[in-house]
Amino acid sequence: MAGGVGSRFWPYSTDEKPKQFLDFQNCGRSMIQMTCDRLKGIIKPENIVIVTNRRYHNMILEQLPEVDQNNVLTEPLRRNTAPCIAYATYRIARRCKNANIAVLPSDHLVANTEEFRRVMNEGLRFTDANDALLTLGVKPSRPETGYGYIQFAEGEGELRKVKTFTEKPNREMAEVFVESGEFCWNAGIFVGRAEVMIEAYRRMLPEMAECFEAGNEHYYTANEQKWIDQVFPALQNISIDYGIMEKAENVYVLLSDFGWSDMGTWSSLYELSPKDEQANSTVNGQAQFYRSQNNLVVIGDEEMAVIDGLEGYLVAHSNGKLLICKKDDEARIRQFVDNAKKMITEK
Repeated sequence: MAGGVGSRFWPYSTDEKPKQFLDFQNCGRSMIQMTCDRLKGIIKPENIVIVTNRRYHNMILEQLPEVDQNNVLTEPLRRNTAPCIAYATYRIARRCKNANIAVLPSDHLVANTEEFRRVMNEGLRFTDANDALLTLGVKPSRPETGYGYIQFAEGEGELRKVKTFTEKPNREMAEVFVESGEFCWNAGIFVGRAEVMIEAYRRMLPEMAECFEAGNEHYYTANEQKWIDQVFPALQNISIDYGIMEKAENVYVLLSDFGWSDMGTWSSLYELSPKDEQANSTVNGQAQFYRSQNNLVVIGDEEMAVIDGLEGYLVAHSNGKLLICKKDDEARIRQFVDNAKKMITEK
């Protein structure tokens, strides 16, 4: 899934080039490239299918030349994850009914690639042998309020039955979840056979299922894109979590710990980035710090910033736009970004 805009990372991430196409770790690889790199040895390049917004089609082909251009599916507009996953699943099933499918966001970070591959292979083996939907759960290291949580049933081992899903709790509830030992973070990575996923759509989102089943005569034809452009705007705007996973009874979670982050906020980027002795972090470019602690500076490769007397701030500059604010107040950051975009649009 590669159609998001990463608006919370403005001005570094923009509508023209959102965060999945950016290198946040100064490693020479964008987030979507790193996502595909992690799948080596698990899924053949010719079996990777990418669903994105039409404006990013060429960018994906530039960054991922190994991916078959016929496997880059373009949405005319955003309709959340349930339609996105349905499109890819029904299209894959048209050629391979028994396909075992892994669904991954393109903008997550993983620190331990080998452990990720081990967990993914274990998950694929489970769904290959069982009529079940599987989600990867990450053992929580802190009471994070920016992630969804999964409550799992008692038992032994890493594989558990899912009891409940909870979206982004408040701080007090997150602390209860972590202390209970019964919850994990929802990594947003799903695994299941195509026929099992399609049956779930038929039961939980029947109108969406009917729509994509009608597309069987269009998939892999010259008329496919025209048909998608016609039907997509009328699809329900709903996530796979709300539409399918929270309602299905055959959902399991595979507990894991591979250094995962969904990179949803500036704070999450700060947590993952290397820091100096005063806990200042710089992404790209160079920065000099004086009398400053716990700051995150994100600038261009050829840029330099001199920071004096700041503590706990975000300084982000890109394409002539500058954002300076407290890095931990995500609600205010969203408001700042919305106001700035509105000003730019009105101008």
